[in-house]
Amino acid sequence: MDHVSGRTLVVGERPGAYPTIGDALTDAPDGAVITLDGGTYREVLELSARRVTLAAADGAKVLVDGRGADRPVFAARGGSLALHGIELRAGDAAAIAVEDVALTVRGCVVVGGRGPAIGIRGAAGFEVTGCVVTGGEQGIAVEGASGRLEDTTVEDVTGDGIVVGMAADPVIRNCVITGCGLRGVYVYQYGRPVIERCEITRTGHEGVAVAHHGLPELRHCTVRDTRGPGIAFAAGCGGGVVGCLVENTAEPGVAIAEGATTTVSEGTEPGGHGDQELDELLAELDAMIGLPEVKAEVRALVDELQVNEWRRRAGLPVGGAAHHLIFAGAPGTGKTTVARIYGRLLKALGVLPRGQFREVSRRDLVGQYIGHTAEKTSVVFEESRGGVLFIDEAYTLSRSAGSGGDFGQEAIDTLVKLMEDQRDEVAVIAAGYTAEMADFLSANPGLASRFGKTIEFANYRPDELLGIVDRMVAAGDYELDRAADPVLTGFFERAAVEENFGNARDARRLFEGMRKAQSQRLRLLGRVPTVAELRALVVDDVVAAVAR
Repeated sequence: MDHVSGRTLVVGERPGAYPTIGDALTDAPDGAVITLDGGTYREVLELSARRVTLAAADGAKVLVDGRGADRPVFAARGGSLALHGIELRAGDAAAIAVEDVALTVRGCVVVGGRGPAIGIRGAAGFEVTGCVVTGGEQGIAVEGASGRLEDTTVEDVTGDGIVVGMAADPVIRNCVITGCGLRGVYVYQYGRPVIERCEITRTGHEGVAVAHHGLPELRHCTVRDTRGPGIAFAAGCGGGVVGCLVENTAEPGVAIAEGATTTVSEGTEPGGHGDQELDELLAELDAMIGLPEVKAEVRALVDELQVNEWRRRAGLPVGGAAHHLIFAGAPGTGKTTVARIYGRLLKALGVLPRGQFREVSRRDLVGQYIGHTAEKTSVVFEESRGGVLFIDEAYTLSRSAGSGGDFGQEAIDTLVKLMEDQRDEVAVIAAGYTAEMADFLSANPGLASRFGKTIEFANYRPDELLGIVDRMVAAGDYELDRAADPVLTGFFERAAVEENFGNARDARRLFEGMRKAQSQRLRLLGRVPTVAELRALVVDDVVAAVAR
């Protein structure tokens, strides 16, 4: 759920900034964006029927610390709340507790206290993506809500990792649920989640437990290392299990009680994910706009890995295949998206057990003193085991990148050793500008040999960027006047020759500018717009966005 653009307020120690989040919320109008400078904010906050976004400033490390309090860090009822790039630590309550709130949580670290770390109730809808949820009695509890939980790790909770109940029907996709004292996922009271390509491991009871008329659909998930059965359905439950891998669990791996109507596809236990998931992922890759050379390179890698697997099954020798890659090209050319798909492809092929995606930059790897960097890099590498470690702007680690270069070099030297010692455990993708990545590869004599291939990501053409804007328009349920096409392509033609051309990022900024221009235009109507007017992006909106 994206929020209407509005006033921006700044919280921090700089002159003119609000000293606390609470002070900023007092003055914030609906639709406001509150930007948080780096630091620790010892606050707990309650919102009622508010529409607000809180986001960490670019590159800032922000902690909202509710330890010592017996109330949630963020408690909200009604309205909408978006949290971006923030760490939250709960005290004797939840970190986030919302009811009938359109909730968006992106790129956050959420540390729970008592009850669920994130509790979501009501029918307003939610989106939790790219987060780490840890600690607490439960990880995430969803009751009566629809929404998306994607690319998120839930770990080290004393009770259940994810709880879905009261007819909630979220989509839970590409998540890792691990280290749960009770169940990894618990579905009850007519809960109807779709759980796709998730990994559930190290649970004290069942990996997935379904009770009280639960109706989940489990697709292409991996459940392993559970003290109870991998997947268990109680009497009166339904749903289905398709292409899931269940291993090293208590017997039976998949337990269907008498009176349950659950369907289990052939090959679920024991088994793998087969060609269907592989075809779905390749179709997802093909659906991306442009990138023909990139798609061909990824398909060639998949073909090699698939044939290697067939040879292995036939008892034939298999040559070594490096999973580490260089993604070279300008920002906004799809490198992160392709890296996510690549990790899931490796999982579908059985090359990596998890296929999860971890994105880091220099600040996540480089420490402040000698020895600290090796420790930080090793921890990140360990946390990425079984999936993809994506290092954005990797060239900033080399000595030539400027201040603190020696510590960056320590990170490179540590990576070289780990990439060799654990080459079958992690796929490392280093990304950045083409010329700068050549300097990065020369920073250590063994670095270049660790990467099997460099894949070049070309800039998007203006017509391709127009297609990307069209997809954003459709996803937001808008309609764009086709008379605006020449204005858009002209903008992209001019932007393409600029030094800091952002490709799809520029397309995203332009789309947001179009939405802002539409909002300002509609506010001047003096009446409530019709549905058609709310959906329409006209030429004047595009012209206004281009002029900014």
